[in-house]
Amino acid sequence: MLLPVLFAMGAALSNALATVLQRKAALTVPKSEGLRVGLILDLLRRPVWLIGIVAVITAGVCQAVALATGPITIVQPLFVLELPLALVIATAVLQGRLSRAGWAAVGSVVAGLAVVLFAASPAGNRTQVPMTHWIPALAGCVTAIAALVVAALRRPEGRGRAACFGLATAISYAMTAALMKTSMHTLDDRGVGAFFTTWQTYGFALFGVCALFFLENAMQSGPLVASQPALTLGDACVSLALGVTVYAEYVRTGWWLVPQLLGATLVAAGVLALSRLPLARALASEDEEKGTVTDANSPRPEVR
Repeated sequence: MLLPVLFAMGAALSNALATVLQRKAALTVPKSEGLRVGLILDLLRRPVWLIGIVAVITAGVCQAVALATGPITIVQPLFVLELPLALVIATAVLQGRLSRAGWAAVGSVVAGLAVVLFAASPAGNRTQVPMTHWIPALAGCVTAIAALVVAALRRPEGRGRAACFGLATAISYAMTAALMKTSMHTLDDRGVGAFFTTWQTYGFALFGVCALFFLENAMQSGPLVASQPALTLGDACVSLALGVTVYAEYVRTGWWLVPQLLGATLVAAGVLALSRLPLARALASEDEEKGTVTDANSPRPEVR
């Protein structure tokens, strides 16, 4: 299991680095009230933005390799580390400072994730999945996403709307990973031609696009403290469910559920605390004016 763990952590680190670098680049380009065609041209002239794009591509490759070599029940939960990694990187790149409470939250996420994975001890790595497994999984996820989007649109802007869109994003990300896993095994077993002719390849591309769309709506609908926990925890939980039901992966049950629940509680508490930090809100709000915001527990300003 060492290889998928290393590549999953590499993907989380690359995604975190991309978030920080793209945020840093966004602070250096002219702002406008509406859509501006020249924005991409401005960003293309920023080396830091280009490095961020390389990090995004690296993250995608690492995730693909991780899913091709290990259980989805191990790979996807490790993406919980993306938020704490982004904040740690941002303290250096954006010249901010993570307070003691922030470091405690990072420790809570890391420790909780370690407890969950140790207690669950995921196993199994099925390479192909019959349609009898895909049909109920797709139907259930699409139905849940549709219900969450409808619920979000019926709510005014705020925490409830952001949480619904955040959970819809989480389900989309989880299904993207599940479909990508089969596609990568197809690429490995039968080559590029089979990869581009299997329906799972276009399925994970479609769910990936939907995930990005829902994520943007989640960020615009309400505070990060509402959308981030739903996104982070939802992705891990739905991926775990898909790993067990679709790929027949195994996790320990019985009394092992007690430490799993304890670890999940630590992760949830840490993610919630991190999403409340000013630096986390700054990373998620690229349309805010450049300025400074002070962490209540820190005398040093954090760059917005």
